[in-house]
Parts: sequence; structure tokens; C-alpha cells
Amino acid sequence: MNHPTSQPTLRGKSLTAALDLRQLPKVLLHEHLDGGLRPATVIELAKDAGYHGLPTTDPAALASWFHRGAQRGSLPEYLEGFVHTIAVMQSAAALERVAFEFIEDMHHDGVVYAEVRFAPVHHIDGGLTQDQVVAAVIRGLEHGQSIYGVRWGLIICAMRHLTDSLEAAELAIRHRDLGVVGFDLAGGEDGHPAKKHVAAFQAIERANFYITIHAGEAYGPESIRQAIQHCGTHRIGHATRLQDDIEVLPDGNLRLGKLAQYVLDCRIPLEMCLLSNLHTGACTTLEDHPFGKFFRHGFRVCLNTDDRLMSNTSMTQETTLATELFDLDLDELERLSINAMKSAFMAFAERSELIATVIKPGFAAARASLSRNLLDF
Repeated sequence: MNHPTSQPTLRGKSLTAALDLRQLPKVLLHEHLDGGLRPATVIELAKDAGYHGLPTTDPAALASWFHRGAQRGSLPEYLEGFVHTIAVMQSAAALERVAFEFIEDMHHDGVVYAEVRFAPVHHIDGGLTQDQVVAAVIRGLEHGQSIYGVRWGLIICAMRHLTDSLEAAELAIRHRDLGVVGFDLAGGEDGHPAKKHVAAFQAIERANFYITIHAGEAYGPESIRQAIQHCGTHRIGHATRLQDDIEVLPDGNLRLGKLAQYVLDCRIPLEMCLLSNLHTGACTTLEDHPFGKFFRHGFRVCLNTDDRLMSNTSMTQETTLATELFDLDLDELERLSINAMKSAFMAFAERSELIATVIKPGFAAARASLSRNLLDF
């Protein structure tokens, strides 16, 4: 039979049916180390630590417990599961193992570069110092990279409700040459404004270091404005409520408020997490998630997992959801990976090298595979 000389552009579900998205080179910028453990690892670490607080010691049942607990439409309720993961991450061996398994999971998920974040202050109950906590995580990440080749960066989080953010910033700066690539402010936004932590961000800025801030997830545009104007953030975690500063006109075009226009014009990256935002109530349905609106109108957005254990997700899952919900094609998926790589907290030359030698060739190979599949069909 005669084959057409050119293949149609596949989008949405047609694309996911024809191509295994796991093979695509993906970049992850927003994942919490203590939100992505394997259920079996949680159980084994609990046994090692003598921790008896788990609701079950069956891996499948424990996974379901975490998933159910996270899907209650409330950020505070979503965060309750972290009591257990943090409880079993109180030794150097446990932290190193979790970090190693993170890289291993990234490899199997098609992720070529990943930034993972955590708050070391949560992991000192077993007697470690925060410096020892960070060192243990770095050892695990380095071990993972040595075996799987996945490049990584570690982000240190301060918590909005605590008063030690300057100490956390100084901790990040001390370890910047060992693998820490930036500083974050996490935790509940309501009642804990970012501007109360300005001293920490000034220390980061004086060190010519990098900032990302959780903002606009559970609070409105004012939270995003503070992250940018008071704290000098380079990226915004979640930012779903930026849509409150955007009006969709009858013809489908957007009328942007001054904040949204600034974010667009300055190319401030938005770290978006589809399933997590549904589970915390940041969006009411996946179809209503602002990712599609932002992406179609030129905002620099990227896809992320946030908490793989809690939301039962992966980068392949988030990519599949975005592709099917917002009718994306392969060129647009490549743009998302490049958006994320351009926004990574790593040296410009390394970002450029990964785009040129890993991401673009990976998508070229996917296009070739897709063409062969269509011809065979």
C-alpha cells in the first residue's frame, strides 16, 4: 500500500495512544523529598526507626491511605500525611536512601534533570544537625546520579510559620557548591505572608543565589505579588491563583491585570502541579486548572509532581494529563521540557548543553518512533 508522504499532527489522546510518554526527556523542578517516598520504603524505615505510628504496614494499603488522605480538597489536610514520612526520615541512612530512590524513580520516569526540595529543620529529631541532614541527602542524590545519570539540584525550604528562615537561607548558601541550587519558602500561605521573611531573601540575594517561593496555591494574587516584589523570587511554585488577575474575554483572549502582565513580560516561570492542585483545592477540577490558559497565552509554565506519594503521580502521569486535557502535541511537550530546563537553577552552559544534547535529540527520537508507529499502522 502507498503511505502518505507526511504524517498528521497527533494531539491529545491520539498522541498518548500512539506514543509512550515515559520515553520523553522530562524536567522536574517542583517535588518535595518527603512527599515522594515509596510506600514500601516508608514501612521499612518505620521498622528500622521503631516508629509505630503508621496506619498500616501493608504497602498497597498504605499507598491508598496516603492517596485518600491527600484528596480532601484542603492544603492543611493534604499535609497531614507528611507526619509519617518525616517521622521515618530522621537518620542519615534513611535520608540517603530516600534521596537515592528519588533519583532512581526519576530515571524510570524519563526525567533527565530534577530539582527536589525539603526543609532540613524537620529532620533533626534523631540528633542530626541540619548540615548533617543536607549532607546525607546530597550523598544519596550523588549516588543515584552515579548509577543512573540523572542530574539534580537540591532546594532548601524554610517554612512560613517558623521564624528560622534566615538560618535556613544561610544553610542553603553554605551548601551551594555541594549541590544545593536554591532556596524556597513553603507551608500554608494564609496568615503567614512571605514579606515576614524578607531578611532571609535578602541574604540569598546578597549571595547571588536563586529563589523559588510557594505562592498563589492557597491564597490569592497578593501572595504572588509579595513573592515577587518583597522577596525577589525567580520562580513561583503553583501560582494557580494568578488567574484571579486575569479576565477571559468573550472572544477567548485575555485581559491581564498588572501583576499577571508583569509575570508574563518578565518570563517568571510558574511551577504547575495538576493533580496536587486538585487535591489541595487550588482548582476545582482538572479541566478548570489554569495551566492550559497560561500555556496557550505565552506564560512560561512547566509541569511538576509536587508530592508523588500523596498525589499518586509521576512526571509521565502529569504529562499525560496535560496532553489529554489541553490537547497538546509533541512540539508543545518539547516546549514544556525546554521551558523547565531554561528555568532550572543551574549554570547557563549546563542548561544549554542539556537542551542541545539530551532534550532535543530525545524528542527527535520520539518523533521518529511516532512516524514508524504510524507507518506500521
